[in-house]
Amino acid sequence: MKDGELDDVDRHILYYLQQDARGTSSSEIAEKLDLSASTVRTRINKLEESGIIRGYHLDIDYDLAGYPLYTKIICTAPIPDRDEMANAAREIEGVTAVREIMTGERNVYVNTIGRDHDDLNRISEELDALGLEIVDEQIIRDEYVCPYHGFLDGGPDE
Repeated sequence: MKDGELDDVDRHILYYLQQDARGTSSSEIAEKLDLSASTVRTRINKLEESGIIRGYHLDIDYDLAGYPLYTKIICTAPIPDRDEMANAAREIEGVTAVREIMTGERNVYVNTIGRDHDDLNRISEELDALGLEIVDEQIIRDEYVCPYHGFLDGGPDE
């Protein structure tokens, strides 16, 4: 499998795993695709080994878990330092995700959780100490994740 060269079976497997990776077995996917469970498991292993599947992540309701302040902090980093700063931000307690943006001044997005405003202030101070310039902060009400329906279509070339 070359980078980006997924066939219809691989794309469909990715779609079903995105819906509920933990609750969907290889056998269930195999039944939907009219394949054997071992074929599906082999395909999943190859997708993992190639790095296409990078991991399986929980969808957490942070409010119910005791962290009512779920915030996106939008930062600017100098382009030569962006990668290093984004990786360093991942080590700050309360940071749940970091995105590097390829274009524009707002090029590092940091998702954080906190119990109170003191937590968010501490995180902001630590980001500032890394050299990230905070340009905006947004309190997130909720976030919804869904599978990419394009995996059910023919793929990027069709």
